[in-house]
Amino acid sequence: MVAELPPYYFRVRDNGAFVFRVDTENRQRRIEMDQIAVVNIRNGEIKPHGGRELSPEDMAAIEQWMDERTRLLAYRDIDDIHRAVDYLNTTTQWAQSKATDAQLEAVTDALLLAMHDLRTVLVRKKADRLMDS
Repeated sequence: MVAELPPYYFRVRDNGAFVFRVDTENRQRRIEMDQIAVVNIRNGEIKPHGGRELSPEDMAAIEQWMDERTRLLAYRDIDDIHRAVDYLNTTTQWAQSKATDAQLEAVTDALLLAMHDLRTVLVRKKADRLMDS
């Protein structure tokens, strides 16, 4: 039993994707991918490739992919922040229980500056939110 391929393939790149129409209905039964568009997630731009016109089905598939991709990237951003909190906790435990004096000397200034910068931004943003409410 052969799984059916999706009608479109999105080759992800920075800020978007190249969009290909997938075709297996040919004499050689090969997978052919025909580039139909270039998508930019940041500005929402969809550029047809090679002077072609995109069908309503093409546009619907591209717009759906853009919506799903935007949601996935937003999820990944917040997931990265939650992981950073875990790393901070792990780093605290390491500094307290395992780190040697030489290891602490190698990272203390960089960590203190990064934490100070983060704290400054977080305090300012929290104050802004409190003033707005």
